[in-house]
Amino acid sequence: MKSSRRSFIEKNLLLLPGILAGIVQKSDAATWSAKLSSKKFLSEDGFKINVFSKCLQWLNIKDMAKLVSEMGYHGIDLTVRPNGHVQPEHAMKDLPEAVDTIRKTGLEVYMITTSIHNPADPVSIEILKTASTLGIKHYRMDWLYYDQAKTIKENIRCITEQMLRLAELNQKYQIAGEYQNHSGDYFGSAIWDLYEALDNIRSSWLGIQYDIYHATIEGTNSWKTGLKLVAPCIKSLAIKDFCWSEKDGRCFPEAVPLGEGMIDFREFFSLVKKYRISGPISMHFEYPLGGAESGAKTISISPDIVVENMRRDLDKLKRMLLDAGL
Repeated sequence: MKSSRRSFIEKNLLLLPGILAGIVQKSDAATWSAKLSSKKFLSEDGFKINVFSKCLQWLNIKDMAKLVSEMGYHGIDLTVRPNGHVQPEHAMKDLPEAVDTIRKTGLEVYMITTSIHNPADPVSIEILKTASTLGIKHYRMDWLYYDQAKTIKENIRCITEQMLRLAELNQKYQIAGEYQNHSGDYFGSAIWDLYEALDNIRSSWLGIQYDIYHATIEGTNSWKTGLKLVAPCIKSLAIKDFCWSEKDGRCFPEAVPLGEGMIDFREFFSLVKKYRISGPISMHFEYPLGGAESGAKTISISPDIVVENMRRDLDKLKRMLLDAGL
């Protein structure tokens, strides 16, 4: 039975959208399909604003939590990956301690950022199991890459099968895995390829952490079309800003403070509201902050400067959400 099903999938995956839906529970697929028409606009963790802890890896968890709480954020998007706040191989012990420390300050851990991509990896399984027992409902996956020896269709088929197994694992532990669209040569950079995989899987336990920064880089004038396509798949948002710069005759995206770049946040948040997108927000700080933007363990500028920027961007984001009626 399994071999015949697999053969059927391999032959028809790219021809019949949704053919894998039957592998996950029918009610799960129905939930995914009905999201846009649902009367429930916000999930219980909708638009809770979290600091991506990458920019605060120069602080221990206790000091970080105290600082983030004082700044007025709702929670922390905690790095549970190599060189993060929690090392993956120590997650069984260290993640519960980290979450307890954070919650004691009044913050929540709505989401974690991981390097999970292999559903058979024992360390990844332990992270998901531990996070689930702690009530964490969202995790960001690692990025996936195209195999240049294969065609685009072959890549999508192979990656879809890999993501399907992750969806099944996520469902087992009741935690949603979310793939961030990232500019460059990554799978999902073009957005339609990521949609193709998710539309075939149709699991409410697998979705997108939508990054308007990277979506705008890849589709300066077409990101709205991509957003409409993937809206049902979005479970969380990553927020940051950029502008185009030039050096040695070449253009490149340069991260800037929120609201100082070229991203049309007014249009973006109006569409977020229109498409009934909800979920926690992860605030990223990738403009120059003395190394904090790169996850440095020590920084070369005053901590006060980092804090000032994080406060300012939070205030700007809150105004954007308010102006959009969110």
